[in-house]
Amino acid sequence: MNKGRILLVEDDAALAELLIYHLTREEFDVQHTPDGEEAMLLAQENAPDLVLLDWMIEGLSGIEVCRRLRRLPGSANVPIIMLTARGEEADRVRGLETGADDYVTKPFSPRELVARVGAVLRRVRPALAGEQLSYGDVEMDIVSHKVKRGSDTVQLGPTEFRLLRHFRNIPAVSSRANACLTRSGDMTSRSSLRTVDVHIRRLRKAINAEGKSDIIRTVRSAGYALDNDGRA
Repeated sequence: MNKGRILLVEDDAALAELLIYHLTREEFDVQHTPDGEEAMLLAQENAPDLVLLDWMIEGLSGIEVCRRLRRLPGSANVPIIMLTARGEEADRVRGLETGADDYVTKPFSPRELVARVGAVLRRVRPALAGEQLSYGDVEMDIVSHKVKRGSDTVQLGPTEFRLLRHFRNIPAVSSRANACLTRSGDMTSRSSLRTVDVHIRRLRKAINAEGKSDIIRTVRSAGYALDNDGRA
């Protein structure tokens, strides 16, 4: 799973190569340029999910790139992490006041930087944090409420989505009453219990479309479970 697009603006070729290696290994899509002017063009053509920006680059400085990115509607809210050898407090304050979200002083550990990238993305764009569940060939994006089975998108209503997530999080059999609690917060109503069965049928119809195997198992006198044969 691609974790997001990173625009790396760094004119130290060796450092850029090292960072690209570590970021791509963590499944980030990295676009690199050593030039501030080109960075502006790249950001406007296809807004990245995060910018790693060296302060001391030739031509347009990193601090000016940061300032200009913050003025453009398409990149005003894109997270920016400044990379610099300038470790004085006044420089850090200047970078943050210009619009940087974080500040990393050289030399630094590439692993630490990757961790900071992940932390910033989790804070400002949780959809890129990898909040997904999987079961066999079924993938659930918890943030966007999207479900895929194999390469096919599965259209689920809110209740069916909650039920599928509930079953994925419960490894054993889930009772109809327990599923009902997840659906509506009411475990006592017989009509609510029957309604759960209706939603299960809808979930089955959607998730097992086009002849796919049924991953929802009915356990007589107990409830429902995801088929263990489908577990990832």
